[in-house]
Amino acid sequence: MTTPYPTPITPAKTRIGWIGIGVMGAAMASRLLSAGYSLTVYARTPSKALSLQSQGAHLSDSPAELARSTDVVFTMLGHPSDVRSNVLENNGVLSGLSPSCVTVDMTSSHPVLAREIFAAAREKNCWSVDAPVSGGDIGAREGRLAILAGGERSVVEWLSPLFEIMGKVTYVGTAGSGQSCKIGNQIVVGANLIGLSEGLVFAERAGLDTRQFLEAVRGGAAGSMVMELFGERTIERDFRPGGFAEYMVKDLGMGVDVVEEGDDGRVVALPGAALCKQLFSGMVANGDGKLGTQGLITVIERINGK
Repeated sequence: MTTPYPTPITPAKTRIGWIGIGVMGAAMASRLLSAGYSLTVYARTPSKALSLQSQGAHLSDSPAELARSTDVVFTMLGHPSDVRSNVLENNGVLSGLSPSCVTVDMTSSHPVLAREIFAAAREKNCWSVDAPVSGGDIGAREGRLAILAGGERSVVEWLSPLFEIMGKVTYVGTAGSGQSCKIGNQIVVGANLIGLSEGLVFAERAGLDTRQFLEAVRGGAAGSMVMELFGERTIERDFRPGGFAEYMVKDLGMGVDVVEEGDDGRVVALPGAALCKQLFSGMVANGDGKLGTQGLITVIERINGK
């Protein structure tokens, strides 16, 4: 049984493909399996799929083969170059996807690439949605991600039974809009992480108990989702990644360097985001690119001689 768009999505009939099973992707795919959906996975390192296979997932040999046997293909990868190679290039998703089926890119990628994928999908009478997420590894495990969807509104609405398993979807506009929304999200998150890091470093230097400081300010204007997600982790030096610091460099770069991608008319001066990118680049230069974004405090501490 198959359910290409607009046939309603159901666990009994809809076949799901998933590419990208890192910290976030594996948790999201696992939730779909737990909801009763048939899931086929492609992984460059097949051993990484063992946990999902133990839940009933099937393993495919290539993105194209995966696409030929599924109705909806999700990608959750590290970089735009990974998205391009897995979706657009030879033996990629679009080379195997059947008419009226849908590819959904949940990677934090570039708006220009999202529009390119949408155009290529329509040429094959397929559909594409760009739907990056925010909420980190906790949101992925608990199904509380913010999903920022761009593309054809009716296709996004059709996908809602799947999105609802992973979090809350918001339709933000035409193809590429989801990625633009995610870049804006990262600009805000990055600024909050700087504030959290500097606030904790200041509080400690001032002789305050950092946990008491956090409890004192979290209910006021300083409180934020970033503080709730990362405050305790930062104090406990728990830098396990929900999202890698090196990915924040990539995401912020897509905002501050957008002119380099030939999108001259959309360039915006973002001095705060540029500074934030440099601080996260400092993490990468220090060898900490694979730490979680909450590890930004290590850069602030180094600047202050700690």
